[in-house]
Amino acid sequence: MCGIIGYLGYREAYPILISGLKKLEYRGYDSSGIAVFFKNGYNLYKTKGRVHELEKKISSYRIQIKGTMGIGHTRWATHGIPDNINAHPHVSNSNELIMIHNGIIENYYAIKIILLKNGFTFKSKTDTEVLVNLIEYLKKENKLSLKEAVRISLNEIVGAYSIAIVEKSHPETIIIAKLGSPLSLGINEKEFFVSSDPISFMDYTKNVLYLKDGEMAILKKGKDLDLRKIIDNHRLNPIIKQLKINLKEIEKGKYKYFMLKEIYEQPKTILDTLRGRLLIPEKIIYIDGIESNKDIFINAKCITIVACGTSWHASLIGEYLLEELTRIRVEVEYASEFRYRNPIVGKKDIVIVISQSGETADTLAALKLAKKKGAFVFGICNVVGSSIARNVDAGAYTHAGPEISVASTKAFTAQITVLVLLALIIGKYRSTINDRCYEFLCKELGSIPGKVDYALKTDDTIKKISQVYHNANHFLYLGRGINFPVALEGALKLKEISYIHAEGYPAAEMKHGPIALVDENMPVFVIATKKGYYNKIIGNIQEIKARKGKIIAIVNEGDIQVNMLADHVIKIPNISEILSPLITVIPLQLFAYQIAYIRGKNVDQPRNLAKSVTVE
Repeated sequence: MCGIIGYLGYREAYPILISGLKKLEYRGYDSSGIAVFFKNGYNLYKTKGRVHELEKKISSYRIQIKGTMGIGHTRWATHGIPDNINAHPHVSNSNELIMIHNGIIENYYAIKIILLKNGFTFKSKTDTEVLVNLIEYLKKENKLSLKEAVRISLNEIVGAYSIAIVEKSHPETIIIAKLGSPLSLGINEKEFFVSSDPISFMDYTKNVLYLKDGEMAILKKGKDLDLRKIIDNHRLNPIIKQLKINLKEIEKGKYKYFMLKEIYEQPKTILDTLRGRLLIPEKIIYIDGIESNKDIFINAKCITIVACGTSWHASLIGEYLLEELTRIRVEVEYASEFRYRNPIVGKKDIVIVISQSGETADTLAALKLAKKKGAFVFGICNVVGSSIARNVDAGAYTHAGPEISVASTKAFTAQITVLVLLALIIGKYRSTINDRCYEFLCKELGSIPGKVDYALKTDDTIKKISQVYHNANHFLYLGRGINFPVALEGALKLKEISYIHAEGYPAAEMKHGPIALVDENMPVFVIATKKGYYNKIIGNIQEIKARKGKIIAIVNEGDIQVNMLADHVIKIPNISEILSPLITVIPLQLFAYQIAYIRGKNVDQPRNLAKSVTVE
C-alpha cells in the first residue's frame, strides 16, 4: 500500500521524485523519503508525515540536490510506527545498499534472527530493513553481484513486494522486482521511470512496461532494459504498452478535493462504462467477455462474487441483480475470508472478482484460489493491465478513469453499471427475463447518466442538512432490498472520511437491536424510494419518530407520506427499483463529503487508510 518511485536518466532526479511522490500519496502518507545518487555517494532525506513535510525539511537545509538517479517512497505503515526511522529508503549495515519496498515480508522475523546471529544490527522495526540486509549478507558471503544477491534473496522470502535497490558504488544501476505488489516501468530513450502507478511519470512518457509477478529488471544508464525471471534468471522479452490516461483526469481542476470531483464525474463515468456495450436502438447489450463464454454463463448453477470494502457493497447489489434477472444462485464473499477457508467452488462454477485497482491483495489471492479449484473467473476492475485483469479468464473494465481519492465513489457506480449489464445480458441468454422487461430496463439504464446528474443538484440541500448534523457522534443508515447495500456504503463513506461512527442495516433488522440506540440525538438516514418496500419503510420511520430519532430521508420526486414524516428530505428522480442504487448512493456520497469538509478533515487522504490495499 506504499508508493515507490525511481528515476534513472539525464534529467535532475529530485524534481521528478518529489512530483511523483505527490501523485502517489494516495497510496500512503504516514512518512516519505528520497535518495538521490551521485558518483560514489548519495543524499538521503526522510521524515514522518506527508510529502510536503519532506519538501520543507529538504528546503530548510538550503542545498541543491544534484543527481540524475534516485529513488523515493511514500509509506503506509505495516511494520513499525510512522516515524523518521521507519520511513524509507532503508540502508544496509554497510551503508552500501539503499532500498525502497512496498509489501510485506512474512518471514522477516526468522531472517532477522539469522542476521542478528551474524552480527547485523537494525535501526528500524521494518521488514524492509531486514530484506536489504539479507541481500547484503548473501552478496558478501557468496561474493555475488547485486543482481544475483537480489535474485537469490527474493527466492528465499515469503510475502509480497515491489522493490527498487541501488548500490552506492554503482549509482548508474537500479534493480527492481515484483511479486504481489504493483510495479510499472516508464521507458524513454536514455531514461527509465519506476513507479507503483504510471500516473506518476505520465508527464514524461507514455511507454510503460507492467512487471509481472516473479519478474525483475536491471536498469542501467545508457543500456537497454534487462528483464528476467527471478526464479531462474531466464531473460525475457519486454512488452511495452501505451498509456491512455488523460492528464486532466489526475488533476483536481476547479474542485478542492478529488473526492468531490469524482462524485461529479459519475454521469460521465457511467456513460463511458455503457458506451459501446449498451445499444438502445438495436436493443443489444454486448460484452465480449460474456459473449465469448456464453455457454458457461447460460449453464451456470452458482456465481460467487468476491471483493473487499466498497467493491463488496457493489457485489451485494450484484447479488440482487443477478438473482432477480438470471435466476442463478449468487453468493457474496469477503475476499479476505474466502481465501483462508476451503470454499466449495468447482469446475462448473463462476467466480466474479471485483476490484477498483485490480491489485487488491486479498482479492487477487482469492482469484488464484478459485482458478486452482477449476472455477471460471470473471474480473471487473478499473485499471487496465492490473494484476487481476491479467489473471482472470475473462472480464470487463469499468472505464471510470483514475480514481485518486481514497474514498471510492465513481468506481462504485461504474461497478454497479457493469453488474447491471451482466445481469441483463445473462438473463436475456437464459430467457429468465422477457423481451418487454429487457427492453424497458435497457432504456432505463440509458437514462441513468442524466438522472445521476439531476441527483447531484441535491448538493445545496445536503449542505444545509450537514450544517445541522456535523457534530453528531453516531449515524444509522437504513435501506431495504437492493438499497440495503447502499445503506452500508453510505455508512462506510461517512466513517472513512469524517471519522464518525456509522452503521448500515436492513431497515427490518432495526427492531432486532439497533433501535436501542435511537434517541433525540441519533440521526437516521432512510432510503425510502417509492417502489421498494415503501409501506414497510414508512413503518420503520414511524418507529424511529416514536423514539424521537431524527429522520433524513431519500425519496423520489412526488413523494407525500415520507415527506410529511421526515425531518429532512432529499429528492431524487424516479427510476426502476432494480436500478435505483445508481441514484440513491449519490446523496450519501455528497453528505459524507460535506460533513468531512465542515469538520476540517483531509477528505482525499483520511487517516490510517490508503487507496490500494496491496498487503493483507
